[in-house]
Amino acid sequence: MSVPLLDLKAHHEPIYKEILDAIEQVIHSQAFILGPDVKKLEERVVSYCQTRFAIGVSSGTDALLVSLMALEIGLGDEVITTPYSFFATAGSITRVGAKPVFVDIDPVTYNIDPGKIEKAITPKTKAIIPVHLFGQCADMEPILKVAKQHNIKVVEDAAQAIGAEYKDGRRAGSMGDLGCLSFFPSKNLGAMGDGGMVVTNDPELAEKVRILRVHGGKPKYYHKLIGGNFRLDALQAAILRVKLRYLDGWSKTRRENAERYRALFGETGLTDRVILPKDVPGHIYNQFVIRVPERDRLQAFLKEGEIGTEVYYPLPLHLQECFKGLEYSKGDFPNAEQASADSLAIPSYPELAPAQQAYVVKQVEVFYSR
Repeated sequence: MSVPLLDLKAHHEPIYKEILDAIEQVIHSQAFILGPDVKKLEERVVSYCQTRFAIGVSSGTDALLVSLMALEIGLGDEVITTPYSFFATAGSITRVGAKPVFVDIDPVTYNIDPGKIEKAITPKTKAIIPVHLFGQCADMEPILKVAKQHNIKVVEDAAQAIGAEYKDGRRAGSMGDLGCLSFFPSKNLGAMGDGGMVVTNDPELAEKVRILRVHGGKPKYYHKLIGGNFRLDALQAAILRVKLRYLDGWSKTRRENAERYRALFGETGLTDRVILPKDVPGHIYNQFVIRVPERDRLQAFLKEGEIGTEVYYPLPLHLQECFKGLEYSKGDFPNAEQASADSLAIPSYPELAPAQQAYVVKQVEVFYSR
């Protein structure tokens, strides 16, 4: 049996005709850059994410970048974030000239540990970027509290978490000053190419992001700001409008898959060796990440059995060569380093069949029984 990490062909097959119709309408309209399709998607995302504004941009990375630009964060400033995330989180900070300041993660949720943030704040700190990793909201209440106390902005990296809910029901991206979404194809709401979105409740920041995404020009050819080409393509917006209608159903299925994994692993007696993700309300399981001993050997074994897996992330950001100048060392953030050493994502996409899940768990059991 073959079990890919993600099966986009199976994902798109039931809505293939709807997607083709949406693409065809854009082709007939000839409005390929921004335009009505992007505006309609923005309106849908406003409602879905429970924010006042949404601005379509070219990628999740550019959503982070343009958010920091809108906050006028630059040379000499510091931004606190997690060392356990996709590179874009810290890379965007560096690209605006600021310095990433890392804080270790909570070992259970993989998200930034709010209790460690205040010690990292200096007079140069201008923002905090919590990441809602793997589809689970970071603990935002204490983060927002400490940010308010120190007059620091909060930019939520919700690239993996559109639709995820915090314990009080607020949705990922709606709680900070700005929220950043990614529509990379592997996300729970994925385009057929790159795409992203900035969400906010602040009208001034929303307008600034809109201007910055078109090179800082308003009106066209007149520039008070220096922005960039951060525009969302109309074709991707049209595809996302189709897919957004199905997102809640897909998230429900992801949660059901997570429950099935818990039941299946519970039957194996491996609970002392395989640590499963914490089950919390609002988790959408963009990834289902387990923690295991002999992670790399298990991954190789599962590959032999045609089971797709992924390591998110094999080297934490503070140990990346490009950040040597920050002068962090191995051992500085032990929770992030341990997660990089023993975490493994197994298939969890909505189209995953129960039999495929049973096969994945059986193969893990076989590996540890050898």
